[in-house]
Amino acid sequence: MTFQEFLNVAFSPVNTVLSVLLALSVLYWVFTILTGLDIDVGIHSDLDGDVEGPDGHFHAPDHDLSAWMHFLKFLNLDIVPITYFLTLSLLITWLGSFYLNYFIPLPTWLGVLALFPLLIIGMLLTKIILKPLNPFFREINHKGEVSYEFLGREGRLKSSIQDDKIGMMEVFIGSDPMTLMVKSKGGVKLEHGTQVMIIDEEPEKRIYYVQQSIKY
Repeated sequence: MTFQEFLNVAFSPVNTVLSVLLALSVLYWVFTILTGLDIDVGIHSDLDGDVEGPDGHFHAPDHDLSAWMHFLKFLNLDIVPITYFLTLSLLITWLGSFYLNYFIPLPTWLGVLALFPLLIIGMLLTKIILKPLNPFFREINHKGEVSYEFLGREGRLKSSIQDDKIGMMEVFIGSDPMTLMVKSKGGVKLEHGTQVMIIDEEPEKRIYYVQQSIKY
């Protein structure tokens, strides 16, 4: 393969968007390595970007997020930092699309359709590849710092919870907002925006149990 052939396939109508996204991912990691700064990208960035509240943060609409939460847990995104997961998924998808279009030239519309199964395959392979690192990721947060102890901390619910429904809670570690997956202790109904306290946790610290904060 010549360099010109590489460019023709990488920036074909099918692969251009993937190539640009992959280039941006590389720039992100280079920037992170050189500066030591990490853009705060986590699950909460994807879940609560629907409605902007008066406090300047984005909040999820008040509806059942359990199916979405279970999907994220299936991909281990409650453990694996999303930047790692997205970068590797994008790389695998790009490689699949690149070599598919290089060895089997497809019409543009068919090449675009092929991206969807390639993306699914990329996400599943990423889950498998990163699985051995899950114990390591459990011990750090998304910035690579030692994980925090959350028992006894208070925060605000970002979705209503009741019975076995899984919701989200925002807590602040200093000025750094973090989003946790939570359930109501005892199944009591707690509305979106309620101030709650973490009183228990699962052994693997994937889900925390909360109750309404006591007001004095």
